[in-house]
Amino acid sequence: MEVNVRDNNVEQAMRALKKKLQREGIFREIKLRKGYEKPSAKRKREREESARRIRKLMRKRLEREGY
Repeated sequence: MEVNVRDNNVEQAMRALKKKLQREGIFREIKLRKGYEKPSAKRKREREESARRIRKLMRKRLEREGY
């Protein structure tokens, strides 16, 4: 991953880097890997994430197609 610093504006470059890392899911992965997650907790989390993704897709489909 690469971020260019323009006009010695390091703060702007840091914001851009953080945004890219957030978009890629790096912070989330670091948080997940920080400690041990029980297999049952992992299954539950993945099930909830999947349901959230499906709800989001259905909401978008409803807006686009009307059903």
